[in-house]
This record gives sequence, C-alpha cells and structure tokens, in this order.
Amino acid sequence: MADVKKIATRESYGNALAELGEKYDIIVLDADLSKSTKTEVFKKKFPERFINMGIAEANMMSTAAGLASCGKTVFASSFAMFAAGRAFEQIRNSICYPCLNVKIGATHAGISVGEDGATHQCLEDISLMRTLPNMVVINPADDIEAKAAVEAAVKHNGPVYLRFGRLSVPVLFDDSYKFEIGKGVMLKEGTDVTLVATGLLVETALKASEILTNEGISARVINIATIKPIDREIIAKAAMETGALVSCEEHNIIGGLGSAVAEVLCETSPAPLMRVGTQDVFGKSGKPDKLFEDYGLTAEAIVESAKKAISLKK
Repeated sequence: MADVKKIATRESYGNALAELGEKYDIIVLDADLSKSTKTEVFKKKFPERFINMGIAEANMMSTAAGLASCGKTVFASSFAMFAAGRAFEQIRNSICYPCLNVKIGATHAGISVGEDGATHQCLEDISLMRTLPNMVVINPADDIEAKAAVEAAVKHNGPVYLRFGRLSVPVLFDDSYKFEIGKGVMLKEGTDVTLVATGLLVETALKASEILTNEGISARVINIATIKPIDREIIAKAAMETGALVSCEEHNIIGGLGSAVAEVLCETSPAPLMRVGTQDVFGKSGKPDKLFEDYGLTAEAIVESAKKAISLKK
C-alpha cells in the first residue's frame, strides 16, 4: 500500500467539522490544542462557534454539558489522555448521566503518538468510555470512515466518544463506503479464522490476511469501528462460521475491543479468541513503527495469533 494516499484521522476530524459546520449548528470547544487536534480548521471558518477553553479539560466538559443542556450540539476536543482521563468525572456525571448531546473528539490516542511517550499514549480510553452508560465509542480506521463517523455523531442523539490518531495512515475505503453506528463491516471473506480489527490495526489485519492466504489459511477480516454498541451479530456469525477469532487493536487488551469481542463470544457463540494489543503495559517513547514491533502490533504477530486460535479449535 506504499502508493496509497495517507492522512491522519485527526486531520479528517478537523476537516469534517469544517464541512459539517455548513450543514449543522454545531459548537466546537478545544483545550488549547486546536493546532494539534485540527479543530483550528473549524475555528478559521466559524470563529463565532469556536471556544478555546484553555488547558482546563474538566471545565471544558462541564461547559459542553451546559451548552448541550440548552439544546446545542457540542464537540469537545483534546488529546485522548486528557479527554478520557483528566475529565472522566465530568464526562460521567455531567454528560453521560443526563445523556447530553456532547461529542468528544479525542486525538493522539495509542502508541502511534510516538516520541511523546507513556504519559501521552493513552491505551485505556476505550476501556474507560465503554463502561459509561449512554456513551457510544467509535474508533475509525481511515480518513473516509473518520469523516463519516463525525457526521454520524452529529446525527446521533446522545454522548459519543470519537478516537483519532496522530499518525498518517492509508486511506482504505472510497466514497461509496457506508458507515453506520453499531455496525461492523466484513472487508474480506474467510473460512478458517476471523480477524476482528479496529482503528489503525484494520490495515495491519488486512496485511496479515494476505500472509495467511499465501500460507493456505483463509482469513476473514471484519472492521469494527463502533466498539460500543458493538455489532454482536457479525461477531457471533464469524464465530460460528470460522470457529476462531483474533482481535486487533492499538489499545490495552483489557477493556478494549478484545474484551468486547470476548463478551459477545461468551454470551452467544463460544470460540477460541486471541487478543492482539498492548498486553496490560504502558507505552514508551519511540518511532511509531518501532513501537508497533516492540508491542506486537504487527501483521506477523496477528498471523501467529491466528494460527494459535486455529489450533485451539475443538
């Protein structure tokens, strides 16, 4: 995919807000990081609907809640570590509890943040957000899906957590791609094992499926952008038809996509599941590609996990 166009999903977020500002009466808040979160694109176009809240994420969420309680649709933006971590209490009590129309644009998630290191590489945000009642959690894979997810969030009545990355990633889909909250998409058919991927690991899972095909193993690939509510039907069907699964995510395997998939399997269609993600550890400073290798977030690691899952079939 070397010749494929690359764009960071945080760029997609900023561009989507600017485009949607023409159609919808949205308000955008940012915690003094608009150049990094790319909300500055919206700010330049609609300065009267943009507020820089300063380095005060908890206050930003409370302000967003206040605006939403008056009937506004609000996007509150910051790095994932600060949005999901520092402002958790305000998100829980002021946004999710009253089920207000606040959308949280969380950028710079995962170890792909790179040199910023463990303090900024949020690997727990999906876990935190998916435990909250009324919260929808979306982790798009590319530019097309990210922009579609932002519009879906505007149309959705209630809180939404949108997870975006810093790193430029390949554009996997075209304009015909359909995104729907709560629906997974099968990107490749397969009969021996299913690779269930989200975010940056969707491209990696597709690469892994090619390696497996060359080794005579048929791998199904499913893109799960909406981690909550997760598409239980597509996962249960994959379990019944392939009998083995691998979850792939740039997040702690505890509480993230792997946990969500395991919950579905336990309740509907038990099958072996291997979880590719960070293994309950913190990140560290380094180049993204090297970090992916160090933490086992590679196509090769997915291939080995797929073989292990297949070996556990009864």
